[in-house]
Amino acid sequence: MKHLLTTQGLSKDDAILLLDTSAQMAATQARENKKLPTLRGRTVVNLFYEDSTRTRISFETAAKRLSADVINFSAKGSSVSKGESLKDTALTLHAMGADAVVVRHSASGAAHQLAHAGWLDAAVLNAGDGMHQHPTQALLDAFTIRRHLVGNVGVDGRGPDTSMGADLAGVRVAVVGDVLHSRVARSNVYLLRTLGAEVTLVAPPTLVPVGVEEWPCRVSYHLDETLEQWQPDAVMMLRVQRERMSGGSGAFFPSPMEYSRKFGFDARRLAVLPDHAIVMHPGPMNRGLEISAAAADHPRSVIVEQVANGVAVRMAALYLLLSGDDGTGSTGSTSSTSTDERIAL
Repeated sequence: MKHLLTTQGLSKDDAILLLDTSAQMAATQARENKKLPTLRGRTVVNLFYEDSTRTRISFETAAKRLSADVINFSAKGSSVSKGESLKDTALTLHAMGADAVVVRHSASGAAHQLAHAGWLDAAVLNAGDGMHQHPTQALLDAFTIRRHLVGNVGVDGRGPDTSMGADLAGVRVAVVGDVLHSRVARSNVYLLRTLGAEVTLVAPPTLVPVGVEEWPCRVSYHLDETLEQWQPDAVMMLRVQRERMSGGSGAFFPSPMEYSRKFGFDARRLAVLPDHAIVMHPGPMNRGLEISAAAADHPRSVIVEQVANGVAVRMAALYLLLSGDDGTGSTGSTSSTSTDERIAL
């Protein structure tokens, strides 16, 4: 694997390797000196055509913790606003010697094109393309689920993680909300199923994409029924992406109040879940719409921990793509021994 573009087709072995390496990276972040020399002399470019705060900062932090040189490129105020194409931008990055390009773009497939068009030979990490995929978000979600539901780290997340090498077999995850516009939902469905989890998508019919019956998951249009009868181990709320809804929120549901009443997650619905269940959200949250403040700030909410885990997961992805033992960037042949030694530096 030279690039990380999608979770669809990612093998179970590679997924577990990414999660295990993330656990090792997370352990290094508890040290006083959080920086590793692993990618010293390598250059990582954050190429963001869409606004983002937490994802760009997370990738930037991850690259810097690995001692890489980081260049942040925002389309606004750059030559892109003067009409420069993705191809010409890629050729410029190639000429400057970029080793990895982290790309976020509004067009589905932009990351795949950047990786395979022959414009540059750097590793490409998809940081979100249109309504298609956001693989590192799915990996950090799976990492968080594994720590809590398999690794037994406790409610505060501070206990020892005993989940190394484990998958998510038998874990039930409900993904709730604006599935139609969500690259997070698509990425999670495929990764969680690869790891053995059961997934149910819960949304109003207008926010379920055409062709969802081909996805490896169940679909429900009733949140209360799913929570009470299916008893998920994790509930992942999705942001209502009103900026992608032409015609305003009323085009996809009658009113924010009705959406919140039928599909919003609050303390009453939290009380229905098993005691070990966790609450998740990829952020940013619309408090009072898809999730209440009481649920978002509840001790069983791991939303803030997801942000911290994102740095460890992105460190793992950059490390595995840029430091493959075989010199080709392949993750499949990286031995656990050499990984341990390099991360322990």
